[in-house]
Amino acid sequence: MKMIIVTGMSGAGKSTALNVLEDEGYYCVDNMPISLIPKFAELANAGEDGYSNIAIGVDIRSGHALAELDSVLDDMLNKHYNYTILFLESSDEVLVKRYKETRRTHPLAMDDHDRIDNVIKLERDELKFLKKRADVIIDTSQMLTRELKAELEGIFFDDKNFKNLFVTVLSFGFKYGIPADADLVFDVRFLPNPYYIEELKHLTGNDKPVQDYVKKAPETTEFLEKIDDLLKFLLPNYVKEGKNSLVIAIGCTGGKHRSVTLANEIYKLISRTEYGCKVEHRDIEKDSKRKG
Repeated sequence: MKMIIVTGMSGAGKSTALNVLEDEGYYCVDNMPISLIPKFAELANAGEDGYSNIAIGVDIRSGHALAELDSVLDDMLNKHYNYTILFLESSDEVLVKRYKETRRTHPLAMDDHDRIDNVIKLERDELKFLKKRADVIIDTSQMLTRELKAELEGIFFDDKNFKNLFVTVLSFGFKYGIPADADLVFDVRFLPNPYYIEELKHLTGNDKPVQDYVKKAPETTEFLEKIDDLLKFLLPNYVKEGKNSLVIAIGCTGGKHRSVTLANEIYKLISRTEYGCKVEHRDIEKDSKRKG
């Protein structure tokens, strides 16, 4: 019997996670009373009622009883239950935006006058012990629903282990501003610019002719080698310090040629590791007159 405890911040994607697990054959129960979890685990572990794989949604809606979960988890460990804790995270800014867009009321909000950012802070404090115990942490701040589904499927059903760190490689154009959520920013404007090659200027770094042009420069090869070495050092140390998401921003003038090419190459490097990764091109569809 496999058990997944789905928890995390309200608005971070717990319902999506439970839907994905249900589609894969898990028997899912959301917001089960804490006191009933041990009995449910016992029934499932005994193979009764056909519960071979179960997922339980637990979050701040449990109220004061949530504090009991710590001892419940310890007890299940002592009984050798095979469970995994999935914690879904998101930044305060994104959670506030999601609640405003959906016009939903946060579970901790007593009335309409409670500031959403204040109750989010309170929720973080209440869930801190669960995040520390989590086996898998996914930050959904920059994820679309389909991307979260793919991530969950990769972790739980494709035998991938992303070690609680998800990396977004983001290309951008300096003329449109540095991404506000970037953790690491690399400027690749030192590389030869395809914009000044007539047959390349209207293409992008997703096109092979542009990729070939950028990658043939010796500086590109050396840059990627140094980046690869840097990431091999940084990523495990970020995990060690508890970081669960990382945004690597690669910038050129307009975000169309060099940054796109390099972001794609760095994505390939990280994809060969145990860490989750996706690539995005923020400015690739903007004004075609820009310099890349």
